[in-house]
Amino acid sequence: MNGLGRLRAAGFGLALAVFAVDRTVKWLMSGPLDLDRIGLIKLVPFFDLRWTENYGISYGMFTANSSEMKLALLVMTGLIALGVAVWMLREKAFGDIAALAMVLGGALGNIFDRAARGYVIDYADLHFGEWRPFLIFNIADAAITIGVLILLARSLLSREKPAEPAEANEDPATETV
Repeated sequence: MNGLGRLRAAGFGLALAVFAVDRTVKWLMSGPLDLDRIGLIKLVPFFDLRWTENYGISYGMFTANSSEMKLALLVMTGLIALGVAVWMLREKAFGDIAALAMVLGGALGNIFDRAARGYVIDYADLHFGEWRPFLIFNIADAAITIGVLILLARSLLSREKPAEPAEANEDPATETV
């Protein structure tokens, strides 16, 4: 396997790791911690574990109330994940591959929930008094957000340099055709 193939394999490995961590934490929430029954576990003054069933996508948009809408949402998010995987296969820089892997792993974690339960399990509640800078989220959501932010930062900060202009003092007579 060449260097680029190893980078892409590492990217898919990272996506699998994000998926595995997300699945494990969600299993802990619904299994041993019994958060789905308890509802709320206060950890520190600004962070709680709070059981939330998200039937839509981010910020509660596109809430799926019927089985047809749930299927459409599942298909749509699956197509997006497939697009991210294809994009990952086209990238050459590890920073972009790693960021896309985080997005892919997070998307797969949420897609798994949506397929298995009909909703995504959210549980992480960061708040400062009544103010919440984010809605209640999960590991998959965090990975998607971090991956997208990395992609945005890399695209804004790593502009391609313009081609070097030809030297003004070159002798045109020595130019080869």
